[in-house]
Amino acid sequence: MQILTTPAAMRHWRLSGSGSLGFVPTMGYLHDGHLALVRRSIHENVRTAVSIFVNPLQFGPSEDFERYPRDEVRDLALLREAGVDAVYLPSGADMYPEGFQTYAEVGAIAERLEGAQRPGHFRGVTTVVLKLLNAVGPDRAYFGRKDAQQLRVIQRMVRDLDLGVEIAACDIEREADGLAMSSRNVYLSPEEREAAPAIHRALEHARTAFDDGESSAPKLRTLVQSLLAAEPLANIEYVSLADDLTLEEVEASIERPALLSVVVRFGHTRLLDNVELR
Repeated sequence: MQILTTPAAMRHWRLSGSGSLGFVPTMGYLHDGHLALVRRSIHENVRTAVSIFVNPLQFGPSEDFERYPRDEVRDLALLREAGVDAVYLPSGADMYPEGFQTYAEVGAIAERLEGAQRPGHFRGVTTVVLKLLNAVGPDRAYFGRKDAQQLRVIQRMVRDLDLGVEIAACDIEREADGLAMSSRNVYLSPEEREAAPAIHRALEHARTAFDDGESSAPKLRTLVQSLLAAEPLANIEYVSLADDLTLEEVEASIERPALLSVVVRFGHTRLLDNVELR
């Protein structure tokens, strides 16, 4: 497994081989959700590269950049064991050299939900993903469905800028009790960890109601809110039921594919989850 630390080294490695290249961008502190993306890439491509970079541009001033969990030695061991061909491990100075002032911004789809709650977040996400795609040059890039808005924002950027990369969307990996896998789960206290699966249960109740014929967006939102409110440790940040393509909130009846997504805080830990209603 090659470890590459500069854009030039990454590009040289890409050009030194042949066949399809799959790419999994991460911020490290890998869990089984990341490794599921890696396994899919290895299955579908001749070579697979993974990046590890905790991107400061996507963290707000009061967010957890400094305490974001990191364990590079463990991450590299997991990737080596999985059979990854190359790891792109750039420094902050290589990603954002002195005088850096060029950013990628996507329009309205990035301004809702997380974009409204975390101003500047998606500008940081799209900028770093664009830089990573330029350095790695993959045929396919793999993203999880847990960060549903991020997935759609990146798909829009790739289409709008003619990047020629296939964005492969991968299902959410969950713990046995339904909690979506996330590097931030490590922040949860034992009590919070026990309570957190309430998120998935609430979403699944709503999906069952939808499958049984309930098409009222306000009623489904209220159902999720009431179920989450019954968990004393859950602090609801938002419940959204939006058009799957535009992420505009559905105000009446669901007539097209929709995304039901939530952000809930347990203590200081902010957790995202979603289900697709089709």
